[in-house]
Amino acid sequence: MFQVLLALLPSIVVFLTAFYLLRQFLGSRSSAQNNQLMADIKREDRKHTLPLRLQAYERLSLFLERIAPGRLVFRVHKNSMTSRMLHAELLATIREEFEHNVTQQIYVSDRAWQQVKMAKEETLRIINIAYEQTGGDPSGTSLSQHIFETASRLSHLPTQEAMLSLKEEVRKLF
Repeated sequence: MFQVLLALLPSIVVFLTAFYLLRQFLGSRSSAQNNQLMADIKREDRKHTLPLRLQAYERLSLFLERIAPGRLVFRVHKNSMTSRMLHAELLATIREEFEHNVTQQIYVSDRAWQQVKMAKEETLRIINIAYEQTGGDPSGTSLSQHIFETASRLSHLPTQEAMLSLKEEVRKLF
């Protein structure tokens, strides 16, 4: 027992000395100095994270532009496609685009991310409604027309609303 205490004594002395010195060092700083230090740290952090956040907003705005019903149809539709093929390809394209950009949610607010997700879901809904309206018409062109008609009945496309939300948040960054 005595040998254990003798072995631990130098460790305890070193620990208490280090504890005392750290406490003195940290206690000697004023709250103004601590506030300034925290402000400097935040400023340095912002210098590194701001470009990443802006890039995330850019990528999400590109995603929204790419899944806007009109642009999506023009990009995906081919003359030889049936309604069923076009429908499947449109849905797959939206899901792939979304999966490609899902990591951007780390850099944007929860509200912005929810708007982006809602825009994706509403766009899928527009395409599904248009597909149901084709009534068995096998033509991909017929589906395209129904998508344009369904989207034109809306006052604002869901992608436009999400884009406005992203722009609003980017303005707050500056």
